[in-house]
Amino acid sequence: MSIVQIVFSPTGGTQRVTDIITGEWNMPVQRLDLTDEKISPDFPTFGKEDVAVLSVPSFGGRVPALASQRIAKIDGNQAKCILICVYGNRAYEDTLTELNDIAEKNGFHVIAAIAAVAEHSIMHQYAAGRPDGEDEEELRHFARRILEKIQTDSPLASPPQIPGNHPYKEYKVSNLIPEADESCNLCGHCANICPAHAISQDQPNLTDSSACISCMRCVAKCPQSARKVDHNMVFALSEKVKETCTVRKRNELYL
Repeated sequence: MSIVQIVFSPTGGTQRVTDIITGEWNMPVQRLDLTDEKISPDFPTFGKEDVAVLSVPSFGGRVPALASQRIAKIDGNQAKCILICVYGNRAYEDTLTELNDIAEKNGFHVIAAIAAVAEHSIMHQYAAGRPDGEDEEELRHFARRILEKIQTDSPLASPPQIPGNHPYKEYKVSNLIPEADESCNLCGHCANICPAHAISQDQPNLTDSSACISCMRCVAKCPQSARKVDHNMVFALSEKVKETCTVRKRNELYL
C-alpha cells in the first residue's frame, strides 16, 4: 500500500493539515504538488490498495479552478481516497462535494472527507495560528479513525455523506491582486513559484491581473516582504465577514 498526498497549498496551510493526517499513520508518504503544473510522467500509477489524500483550500466555497484542472490529469484507478478541504474559519460551502465529484470522475474511491480550519491566507486575524494544538489533537484522532476504515474498507462500504449543493455556488474568488512595492529587488522568486504563472520572469514587480488567482503565495513567500494587497480592500472584506469568522469553527470528519 502506497500513500500519496495530492496537494494544492499555495501558502502552506493545506499542506500542514495534510501532514498532520498522514503523519499519524507512521508510513512512508509520497507527495504530488499541484501548485506545479508539470505532473511528472515518472510518478507511480495508483492501484486499488493505494491511498490518495487529495487536499485543497476552499476558494470562495469552491475547489480552486487551477487545482481542479490539474487533478483531472491523474487517473485514480480505484485507489482509496481521503478528501481534505481547508478554509479560513468562514465557510467551505460546496468545496468538499465538488472535490468528491472530481475525485470520483477521475476514478478514485472516496472513503472519507475532512473539513479543517487554518489561518486565513488574506485576513490573517481569522483563525490566526491554526491549526493549533487543539486542532492537531482532533486531526490526529480523525487520522486514526480513517486508518481503521482504510484497513477494513471494501467496495461495498457506504461512501461518506458529504455536505454541499448541486449545482455548486457560483465560482467567485477575491479580486485582490498582490503588487510589488518599492522594496522589490526583482529577484524573481515570486515568478518562479506562482502557480498560475501570473508574474513575469522579466518584470517580476508586475502582476497579470487576468491570470492571478489571488492565492497569496507570492505575498507569503517573498524574501523581501515586498508583495502586498491593498490594505483598504482587505479591511473592507474583513469587516464584511467579521461576524461569521470570529466564532471558532471546529474541524469536521465524514466517514
